[in-house]
Amino acid sequence: MEGSFKGNLAVPGRILYIKGNFRMNHLKAWGAMAGKTVRTVIVAMALLVPAAGMAAGSATIFNFLRNDVGARAAALAGSFTTMQGDPDILFYNPAGLATIHTSIGAAGFFKHLMDINAGYVTYSTDVPGVGRFGAGIVYTNYGTFDQTDELGSTTGTFGAGDLALSIGYALPVDENVYLGGALKGIYSSIGPYSSSGVAADLGVLYTIPASRFAIGASIRNLGMQLSKYGSISEDLPLDCGIGASIVPKGLPLLLNVGVHRLNDDAPDFVSRFRSFTVGGEFQLSKVVMARVGYDNARRKDYKIGSSAGLAGFSAGLGILVSGYTFDYALSSLGKAGNLHRISIRTTF
Repeated sequence: MEGSFKGNLAVPGRILYIKGNFRMNHLKAWGAMAGKTVRTVIVAMALLVPAAGMAAGSATIFNFLRNDVGARAAALAGSFTTMQGDPDILFYNPAGLATIHTSIGAAGFFKHLMDINAGYVTYSTDVPGVGRFGAGIVYTNYGTFDQTDELGSTTGTFGAGDLALSIGYALPVDENVYLGGALKGIYSSIGPYSSSGVAADLGVLYTIPASRFAIGASIRNLGMQLSKYGSISEDLPLDCGIGASIVPKGLPLLLNVGVHRLNDDAPDFVSRFRSFTVGGEFQLSKVVMARVGYDNARRKDYKIGSSAGLAGFSAGLGILVSGYTFDYALSSLGKAGNLHRISIRTTF
């Protein structure tokens, strides 16, 4: 992205103050859940939600971490907390890594608004006697900008970008009960300025194979900023969420639902569930899957005037060819435009 720039450049997940100020504004039924360990984790997550809400109203940094990773997850509107057998679960609920039973990897490309590009790579494998591990990298490249002085004269160019490296581990702690965690290092830069941070993701997943039902919870981006833009410390985009999925009997459909950002400030109890998502994956044949999704918070955020258009809705396809799954997703931001993602998965 090239061209002269004056004032503020606003892009999803970040606000760049170019002239003088550089800053980034970027969870059998419940009663059947066996094991004291699981109950302890659930209680801990519930206690963290109100505490995290204390910082929810402040500006956050590294907001690219809120972006969906992978075309499959994006087509399902980010309703991915209980997904099984997919390496991209590392970025949503690391406990899900324990449901993978082979070495598997994925990579993808994300075409954002304007000329912003992003991508990721992830891989998961089992270490005998130790457990299931996963690793992944996500990045965003905001392009190149002309740097100007107070008179508007070009004095050079600069770039901006974000990067995060995650390493996760998961294990079964009881029958069909999994726990997982991931550590990630985060780096962001705007021209000669940079900021770094460290964070952890924690998750729990419970499945009922006979009913093809799963429920889970996760806490993402629990951490701190290590180095700052300027002198102001900013909070990370903490996200406490819960999700559930089921394959209805007799239907070739995986139905996912989720609620995210439960830690965000809300005027009342009902409003706390504003950020809910719904996603459906239809098995059209042995090799073709169709996906649709809805993100309620995104629809409200991108409503312009009295119309939101198709904002919040997403759709996509998955095609299996010779052991490789190719995925595509389109996510609508209404009048603001559309986001496109492609990704590929395979086993090793």
